[in-house]
Amino acid sequence: MSPKPKIPKEEGEPKKSLASTRGALTRSFKERDGLGAYTHDPAAFPGSRVIYYNDDFVAINDLYPKSTVHVLLLPRTPLSRLHPFDAFDNPSLLASVQAETAKLKHLVATELQRRYGRFSAQDREREAILNGEKEWEAGKELPVGRDWEKELLVGVHAHPSMNDLHVHILAPDMVSECMRHRKHYTSFNTPFLVDIADFPLAKDDPRRHPRNAEYHQRDLICWRCGKNFLNKFKQLKEHLVEEFEEWKKE
Repeated sequence: MSPKPKIPKEEGEPKKSLASTRGALTRSFKERDGLGAYTHDPAAFPGSRVIYYNDDFVAINDLYPKSTVHVLLLPRTPLSRLHPFDAFDNPSLLASVQAETAKLKHLVATELQRRYGRFSAQDREREAILNGEKEWEAGKELPVGRDWEKELLVGVHAHPSMNDLHVHILAPDMVSECMRHRKHYTSFNTPFLVDIADFPLAKDDPRRHPRNAEYHQRDLICWRCGKNFLNKFKQLKEHLVEEFEEWKKE
């Protein structure tokens, strides 16, 4: 029997598919370290998950969104392993995160307008022009319409659930199958969510000690109408679906 010819390594080994690469990443970055998979190799994930990436940041759609639009901004820096309050003591990092957050907020606001602009009274003229229902002078800028950007919730949690630094940017509606208990709601509708614009925080800022404030034990208050649901999460969630429809019409 003649010896088998040697096959060069690069030809004999099958190329890894993106699916297998994603699988390896998710096995390596587990549970609280799960966001590290995206910063380590964002190209391994589909466009439905990774919105964009560059040398310094990765923007993704949240795997467990708490609103109809919910994205995360992930800095690609060793400082991202620090608690946000400590990481943002670095002026250079804070400035870059705030600048990139502003860009991502604009993208999210544009997506909200794309999805819901046709329902909004403030976007009515703009939508009529885009749909050809109203004449518009060529070259003239479209009406700006509704300021979706100012309605966004933006910030970091005072006690993050994941180890890697991440900034939340989401619509205020809180309508999602992934919003399953009261903590999901209070995490975004109390000072537990610290706006990125509020940094750097003063050393005596009470938000540095979230346990003292018991944010998750507070009454459940509708973000839009202010109705108090006490601890009745199921009723709040049903109410939020109704408020969502009214919010789109504003």
